[in-house]
Order: sequence, then C-alpha cells, then structure tokens
Amino acid sequence: MLLVLIGLWFSPPERVPLRAFYLNGYGQGTTYSITYYAPDSTVTPDDIARKLAEIDASLSLYVPTSLINQFNRSPHGVVADRHLRVVVRKALEVYQATDGLFDATVEPLVQAWGFGNQKVATPPSPAAIQAILPQVGSDKLHLRGDSLVKDRPGVHLDLNGIAQGYTVDVLAKLLEDKHIRDYLVELGGEIRVRGRKWPGGDPMRIGIERPEANDLPGAGMQQIIQLKAGGVTTSGNYRKFKQWGAVKSAHLINPKTGYTFQNNMISATVVAPDAFTADAYDNALMGMSLTNALAFLGRHRDLQAYLIYQRPDGAVADTCTQEFQKLIFHE
Repeated sequence: MLLVLIGLWFSPPERVPLRAFYLNGYGQGTTYSITYYAPDSTVTPDDIARKLAEIDASLSLYVPTSLINQFNRSPHGVVADRHLRVVVRKALEVYQATDGLFDATVEPLVQAWGFGNQKVATPPSPAAIQAILPQVGSDKLHLRGDSLVKDRPGVHLDLNGIAQGYTVDVLAKLLEDKHIRDYLVELGGEIRVRGRKWPGGDPMRIGIERPEANDLPGAGMQQIIQLKAGGVTTSGNYRKFKQWGAVKSAHLINPKTGYTFQNNMISATVVAPDAFTADAYDNALMGMSLTNALAFLGRHRDLQAYLIYQRPDGAVADTCTQEFQKLIFHE
C-alpha cells in the first residue's frame, strides 16, 4: 500500500495539450507569419509589433531617424545600440569569411543602381561607379567599445541583406522566452523553425519556391524539406532587377567591381543553425560561381544549401549539399 501511495504521490503531471496560434501582419516592408504551439496565447500581435518597431528604429533605412541612418549621415560614426552592434559584428564576420563578397557598405552602389529609396532613370556610368568604389569596403568599418566608427565620411551601411534573418531570430527568441518550444517564424520568406506541429506531432515542413516558369527556360523544380530546428533563407536574382533597354541588372551588386554579379547562379537556399547566419550566406553564395559556391559549402559544414543555376545552354538545373539532401521530404 505504501509503495502504491508513493507512486501516486510522485507520478508526473499530465502534459497540458498544446494549441496552434497564428499571428500575421506587416513589417519591414513585407509580411510576417508566425505559428506557435502553446497552452495559451502568450505572445500577441502587440508583442510582435513592439519588437519590429524596436529593430526598425535601429536598422531600417526607411525610418529617417533610425540609428543606421544617423550613422550614414555622420562623418565619423555613432554610439551603437545592441541590435546595430550584433548585426554589424556578424556582417564583418561574413565579410571576412567570403573574401569581401558580402559587404554591408555597398549602400552607395545600391542607391546608384536604383535599388534603394532613390529612383534613377539610367544605370550609373563607369565614372560614377569608380567615384563610389573608394567609399565601399567593410575594412573601413570598426566596432570600438559601444561605438561604430568609419574611416571615411562617405561609408554608408545597408544591412537589408542580413537584417530580416536577424529579425526572425529575435522574434524566435521572443517566443522561446515565453517557454514556447514549437514554432515557425517567417518574415519576408526568411524562416526559423523549432519542434513539431501539434496536436499531431508532425514535423515542420518548408517549401522552397521555384523561379517562375515564365522567367526562366526549364524552371519548375521545387523542394519540400523537413527541419527539426534552424533557419532557412533564400536569395535569388530572378525577381528583383532593373531593365535598362535590352540589359537586365539584378539587385545583387558585386562590392569589388560596382556592377551586378555576372554568374550562373539563379537562387540559393541556405539552411543554418539560425536565420541570421543563413540570410547572410545566401547572398554571398549568389555572388559566386556554382563551382566556387560548392567549394565554399564544403569548407563550411554548418551551412547546407540548395542551389538553382543556369547551364551554358540556358537550361535550368539544381544541386544541393549532401546534408541538405537528407532534409528533402519524399511522399
């Protein structure tokens, strides 16, 4: 009898059933969609809106008073908040790892090509590009204590290539701080997942968008992956571009030459431990040839990738890393 009573006394509590909660809205010039599983709605749309506003006040080029715009206007630099310090530190790390292919100081070139908040009627002239290039280069950017400083007044930051991945991770942390362990956070196509879908316990599945068939010959491949935890982001050059007569210029600009990247890459989907890392490296991979991208991934085993590229005959093909192959869902 005593053993039975002790067993009842110490029996584990019954697990509270988890319900699905959905949050959708607008932020950072795009939409967000969050699904999380919890006993109660512990995270609200207001919580998300406050966090997005906090990040925008630091990193958004579209908020005139933001810290990044203050830095761009300053001849020397600014005292940086936590968001700016963390994102710039990561940008400098990726700049070094990619031999400068990812460069957050590319903002003057982005503006010159008409991909910023300034409209342009014609592409920049070679002379204009040569005048801009001395202001570009993350080697002119330094974190010193709580300050972000620059060597030249014309050095400007554009963190759009990494900020959304960072934001996704911040929103994921907001959920985890509320003891939520099963979720999917998506902002502008950048994703962070953890856990499973309840009540069924199905794994999280993510679809990889294919280039539109009208845009590219032979397009139409698509993959679905299953992921227990991590970040998934995609960069591509088939949607955001400028048409200058017969010349099409994609929005991804080579910071070394000042011109858009010219290679056989169409899109790069990266899986990494977090969305922040994936978002930085998907852009860098788009600046490489397919051969160099695969070699780079071979040296960075924490990154898995699915690459869509164009063959010399114009046909579209795809390839992926070995570990990415294991994530692909098969019916």
